[in-house]
Amino acid sequence: MASHAVSSGQKPHAVFMPFPGQGHINPMLKVAKLLHAKGFHITFVNNIYNQNRLLRSRGQNSLDGLPSFQFEAIPDGLLETDGDSMQDVPTLCAATMKNCLAPFKELLSRINARDDVPPVSCIVSDGMTTFTLDASEELGVPNVVFWTTSACGFLGYVYFYSFIEKGLSPLKDESYLDTEIDWIPSMRNIRLKDIPSFIRATDPDDIMLNFFIRETDRVKRASAIILNTFDDLEHDTIQALESILPPVYSIGPLHLRVNRDIVEDSEIGRLGTNLWIEDTKCLDWLDTKPRDSVLYVNFGSLTVMSAKQLEEFAWGLAATGKDFLWVIRPDVVVGDVAMVPPEFLTETADRRMIASWCPQETVLAHPAIGGFLTHSGWNSTLESLCGGVPMVCWPFFAEQQTNCKYCCDEWEVGMEIGGDVKREEVEAVVRELMDGEKGRKMREKAQEWRHLAEKATEQMHGSSEQNFQMVVDKILLGQQETTGKAII
Repeated sequence: MASHAVSSGQKPHAVFMPFPGQGHINPMLKVAKLLHAKGFHITFVNNIYNQNRLLRSRGQNSLDGLPSFQFEAIPDGLLETDGDSMQDVPTLCAATMKNCLAPFKELLSRINARDDVPPVSCIVSDGMTTFTLDASEELGVPNVVFWTTSACGFLGYVYFYSFIEKGLSPLKDESYLDTEIDWIPSMRNIRLKDIPSFIRATDPDDIMLNFFIRETDRVKRASAIILNTFDDLEHDTIQALESILPPVYSIGPLHLRVNRDIVEDSEIGRLGTNLWIEDTKCLDWLDTKPRDSVLYVNFGSLTVMSAKQLEEFAWGLAATGKDFLWVIRPDVVVGDVAMVPPEFLTETADRRMIASWCPQETVLAHPAIGGFLTHSGWNSTLESLCGGVPMVCWPFFAEQQTNCKYCCDEWEVGMEIGGDVKREEVEAVVRELMDGEKGRKMREKAQEWRHLAEKATEQMHGSSEQNFQMVVDKILLGQQETTGKAII
């Protein structure tokens, strides 16, 4: 095995491997930008399917990158199609686990054979792409694993194996969902239904159940684990994780740090990874609205619903009399085109804006936004807390159930609505959120979290700032003088 001695004058080179989903790629790109700002050469790896989607949505030159920030793509072994929606998640999980290691190792070898870029000195990979650990161990470089979930969601996944040991998974029937779970450290008043939804599998061979048991076990081999959260928000949970895993560092909220440290109109600032084209007209519309008057509705990049559920949401929103900005993805309705009733469009014409995608961080930071109807994905939840915006939660799958539980009970910034969606409930909960006493208290609480998030990301002194610097100094650079070997 040839050895690349890293000279002290040479740039460190981090290779990033996100899981191929929008909610994973975006935070991973933020970490890459922050490391680039600290002098790292970056190679950011997508799967070919998403690479092609990005080129279609952002333009043929959007991934040309810069000499010190380059994009690469590897195959995931699935049929390459020209689709514009997320690949099927279980199929994708099985495929990345099985097919990605060989092309990833090949890519590392190719990079290390080049004379115009520094040799690979570290890998930053997603918690759902632990195949990279095999490559980093062979190469002799540190591999920091980024779990893009909340700390509480991650903790739920880490304990999946216990549910099987205790006979609670695979699930025998729905009545078990109310079973109290009192043996996960730091988790209080939790029922089975609040644990990430893949635990509800009824088949012992379920792909997602086994995938998470495998990935959370393999993550113990990581050099360190980073999380997009902050200590004040999830202190006890982070401590519970630290007691059983490699060092865990909270380094978020990442978007606050990127907005401060990366000039938006710089070459790095303009590098983006949104797989849908963003509609920015909604920001002009929000500018015309009074403070806290608009409800923002967005169910993220993966949630799907029935045509009936979409209609119930529509009429529930109409009945509130409130102004609302609603993001409706073209693929949000299962097996059908997302169509809202024409009468609904007529009735709400003067107080709504409908977009197919939007710059969400900017929207949630806009003073006109007074509430957020969300699927409780982690990026959305964190952006809402940072905007000081309370939430109506309609969790769809994965750890969204856990995020919803914490929003409502621990962080006191959310109210949940039932999965079957009734227009009367949508109307009542939105009215309470926007005008009621409970909504007012939640807004105050959200503002408190906003201040704590800003404090965590303060330059030099914030806990997340210090943690990030520690990851860079101790882990990504600490082993650099003695490592950097080529894969044979």
